[in-house]
Amino acid sequence: MLQAKPRSRIALAAIDRFCRDILAACGANPATVDAATRGMMHGTRYGIDSHGVRLLPHYVRGLEGGRLNKRPAPQTVSAFGAVETLDADNAHGALAAYTAMDRATGLADRYGIGAVAIRNTSHFGPAGAYSIHAARQGFIGLTFCNSDSFVRLHQGAMRFHGTNPIAVGVPVENGDPWLLDMATSAIPYNRVLLYRSLDQALPEAVASDKAGIDTPDPRSVEMLAPLGGDFGFKGAALAGLAEILSAVLTGMKLSFDIDPMPGPDFSKPRGMGAFVMAVKPEAFLDRETFVAGMKRYLETLRSSPTREGGHVMAPGDREWTEAARRDAEGVELDPQTLESFAVLANQYRVAMP
Repeated sequence: MLQAKPRSRIALAAIDRFCRDILAACGANPATVDAATRGMMHGTRYGIDSHGVRLLPHYVRGLEGGRLNKRPAPQTVSAFGAVETLDADNAHGALAAYTAMDRATGLADRYGIGAVAIRNTSHFGPAGAYSIHAARQGFIGLTFCNSDSFVRLHQGAMRFHGTNPIAVGVPVENGDPWLLDMATSAIPYNRVLLYRSLDQALPEAVASDKAGIDTPDPRSVEMLAPLGGDFGFKGAALAGLAEILSAVLTGMKLSFDIDPMPGPDFSKPRGMGAFVMAVKPEAFLDRETFVAGMKRYLETLRSSPTREGGHVMAPGDREWTEAARRDAEGVELDPQTLESFAVLANQYRVAMP
């Protein structure tokens, strides 16, 4: 059996190649290979490791087990002006989301705004990947998704919402987009798995035991806390917004009806929904005014006074800094991910990165 060799850092290009080779070897079609890899590499490149290439074994299990369609044919099933509904045909969630955002930007280019509801999709990884995809083309991109229940309500003691991410990308002239990419839980569930694999304690007040009591032990976590701490009703309401757009508006499953992401059943699709929107700034004002407004906003934000020892950043600044570092230095994968890569490499006879 091929063994995972310890190494300090691995080039992003080598990891990208490995993911593509493994997904192709397990029978995924080229569109799925490309979209799934792009989604995972977004997480790994920008330092969102909980949603990065550590998910490769999970996705392979879904493709091999039948949860994910290896050769889906997403298609528009209804349309009304600037609005469409996309049936993803149980595709990998990244393929569904990239496809939907491409449809949304096309609609926005024509009507000024475009919205696409996604049916029959699955876990899509980092929501920011799809909002950035729109922003890089000059559109404001919004992405929403619900997921299986793992987040209690404010002062609640049962799993109710999923982590239900919200992401918004805004284009910036000659610069990286303004990027909001957040779970509506205090942290995403994959972050618990990451801390568990690293044997590290969680931050305070981000996760709870089965009684709804906060715990720093990732092995004792039974549910996550909503965003907001003592004001968690705000995070719970934001989760509800993502729930309505992703599940109610698409006719797909509510969080508490979705099969758990970790299984054990990987034989059938999970019936998930998602929602994306694109906005064309030039539909509201001339481009020069929009560009000038974003420039003044960001320049003032980044140069604003800070408290002692503080440092202000625009949303996305941390990601751009981390991406530049990882582009130059590569990335250090955790031992559990390296070992899972070695298993896949042996199974599919693919060279390790």
